[in-house]
Amino acid sequence: MPSSDYLSQLFGLAGKVAIVIGGTGELCGAMAEGLAGAGAEVVLVGRNGVKAQTRLDKIASAGGKAWFHAAEATSKSELVELRNSVVQRSGRIDIVINGAGVNSATPFLDITEEEFDRIVNVNLKSVFLGCQVFGQYLVQQGQGGSIINLGSMSGVVPLSRVFTYSATKGAVHNLTLNLAREWAPAKVRVNVLVPGFFPAEQNKKVLTPDRVASIMGHTPMKRFGEARELIGATLLLASDGAGSFITGEELIVDGGYHSMTI
Repeated sequence: MPSSDYLSQLFGLAGKVAIVIGGTGELCGAMAEGLAGAGAEVVLVGRNGVKAQTRLDKIASAGGKAWFHAAEATSKSELVELRNSVVQRSGRIDIVINGAGVNSATPFLDITEEEFDRIVNVNLKSVFLGCQVFGQYLVQQGQGGSIINLGSMSGVVPLSRVFTYSATKGAVHNLTLNLAREWAPAKVRVNVLVPGFFPAEQNKKVLTPDRVASIMGHTPMKRFGEARELIGATLLLASDGAGSFITGEELIVDGGYHSMTI
């Protein structure tokens, strides 16, 4: 059996600083807890300080270290301010999770330009800006680092009813792979973490009874994922030990959904 020291060398994040954009949400919040549990100092980023405090309390009660910074993920100036604040307060940045996202189930012919622009802005522009602002820091520092972008199964295979969401997630996957190639010489790893179907705030309206039945019929494990089940994949992609040679990967956590064909 591997020793705790060995596992710590592989997955431990002691001394690391992780920024989790979207960390006030259910999925990224669980990922933030996992990063803190592995020893990282975690910065939760979002717009709702009340929601953040609940997560901060959980992290603190488990012996972790975390703090909240309010920022709009679609604003470059606010992300630059976030970057500068973290470097000033914590001294460094090692891990960045770009996890802001919104969804909609509007029929394609009824999608308005306003709705389209809103989803593109949150799901794609925020990732573009997060990679640009924090990637610049990581590349220039020359110490490497890990950027984890939140993708979606709809970015891998077409899914019905979520047209704009799927388009933005497909773009996130493409951008991630391009940056992985671009920044590999600087030891900055860029990966996509791809949740399957995890009930969360952004998709509750989409999960109608008929859609749930369809999902369960296509998922070998016959259940939804739980937020905590993203933690292992997060630590793998975040760690310099276990994840040192992983970049440009679309790591799918879906209970076998992607393996089903007929």
